[in-house]
Amino acid sequence: MKEKRIENILSDFCRFLMEQERCLSTAEKYMRDVRNFLNWQKNVCKKDNPLCRQQVIDWKEVLLEKKYAPVTINSMLSSVNSFLVFLGREDCRVKLLRIQKKVFREKEKELTRKEYEKLLEAARRQEKQRLQLLMECIGNTGIRVSEVKYITVEAAKAGRADISLKGKVRTILIQKKLCRRLLEYAKKRKIRTGCIFLTRTGKELSRKQIWKEMKSLCRTSGVMPEKVFPHNLRHLFAVTFYRVGRDIVKLADVLGHSSIETTRIYLLTTGDEHRRQMEKMCMLI
Repeated sequence: MKEKRIENILSDFCRFLMEQERCLSTAEKYMRDVRNFLNWQKNVCKKDNPLCRQQVIDWKEVLLEKKYAPVTINSMLSSVNSFLVFLGREDCRVKLLRIQKKVFREKEKELTRKEYEKLLEAARRQEKQRLQLLMECIGNTGIRVSEVKYITVEAAKAGRADISLKGKVRTILIQKKLCRRLLEYAKKRKIRTGCIFLTRTGKELSRKQIWKEMKSLCRTSGVMPEKVFPHNLRHLFAVTFYRVGRDIVKLADVLGHSSIETTRIYLLTTGDEHRRQMEKMCMLI
């Protein structure tokens, strides 16, 4: 495909994704994966060799050889498969890798309550009030980083936020103490309506900016960088919420999951915790 034609097709594909109500960050991720595949195809395949399923299979093998994580490979293949559906080339789609369900969560990425508090304290010491409040919002509501925009002045006044994502609407409750802090912050920043977490120029905070600001707390907080990212706060919320109520169905509703299987992933324990549970069984004599 010629460069200009490729760009036109990718633009159409992006519009296709948005029409399917994919969020912008998801559409951008799909586009990156498809570009990677097309660049590989351009460099490896012959010019007169039309798109075929074998090319996608070969690309899949290349990803395996490069030792990408299986989950990452499946994510990239899903993007390309969606692109092939868009092109009307379902015949070129490939199967994803079969991955055994995880029993444990990696201890190196498990953010503990104590580490969460260290991050908040580091933000407070550095006078990063917006970042501290934002982390507290995710930690206390379990919202996705893409849903931060729904934390508005109106939501803080009402004590609840209606979140719309992927054609679904769910309501999350906001604790009274957190509502007071949000409204105090909004008043201080002269934000009278709409989204509370804004840049200095009045724009919504991007996922990349939130990620970067959280990483800046690692050195002074003493928390490993591998554990510091917005989605880990959502994981911590899920584990904490479940330990209090032991209701996975309610947790799935709060997190906005369509499947409890997705929620189950959030509740994986580390190998150390699983070992302690086994030792409590006392099955040895």
